[in-house]
Amino acid sequence: MPADVETSLAGTGSPLVEGQHLHQPITDRLAIDIIDGGWPVGSSLTLEDIQNKFGVSRTVAREAARALESADAVTIRRRVGLVAQSPESWAALNPQVIQWKLHSTQRRQELLSLTELRLAIEPAAAEGTARRAPLDVKAKFPVLAVEMRRHGESGDLDRFHELDIEFHSLLLKSSGNELFAALAHIVATILRGRVEINMYPQRPAPEALDAHDAVADAIWKGDPARARDAMHDIVDEVSCALATDQINTDQTDADQTDAD
Repeated sequence: MPADVETSLAGTGSPLVEGQHLHQPITDRLAIDIIDGGWPVGSSLTLEDIQNKFGVSRTVAREAARALESADAVTIRRRVGLVAQSPESWAALNPQVIQWKLHSTQRRQELLSLTELRLAIEPAAAEGTARRAPLDVKAKFPVLAVEMRRHGESGDLDRFHELDIEFHSLLLKSSGNELFAALAHIVATILRGRVEINMYPQRPAPEALDAHDAVADAIWKGDPARARDAMHDIVDEVSCALATDQINTDQTDADQTDAD
């Protein structure tokens, strides 16, 4: 694979490995090109175009085409090739699609949309976990919260993020609602993606750590209403951070325009 392809895909979170996953960075690049407008919606590429563009075999090009088609990113037409589809029609809850959007120029809007989804789901899931989870499962939350605080305050962010994903995944899976449980891998993708694109603070906010403590305590003590409120505080803190970041970005852009 040409070096420029590897460089252009750095940071997408996709492994550049041999064998069956060799098509993944090609798939990622093509999908992000559609989102960013580099591959216009409605236009087509053939397998030969992909082979020539990335310097890969026909087998790898075909696997990339199949992966894009499975996410509704393209349709494949005989004698035409891969036809780019509007991102609005893609499988929005497909973790791969979420990853693509988070690594595109649309990352901020995607994070805002995902945060709205979390606000609708996770407080209810926390309430369900406090109400229905077995005692041995409830006992895990205070332990996770303590470990999150320890690693977060010490600056061990890799371990902190692992624990954060474990905390939220366990909460969704223990809610007693199979639909919430099915979204655990999506929330994990959201949390991981925010870190990968450097849209997470250098250290977790004290308010976020306090809110995780509150959720854990409420679940352990079987207090559904308090668990719901505290989980809302966690996700709302993310929403506020994104809004603040957007204001700062808009101000920077305005200042730059004035300078020009």
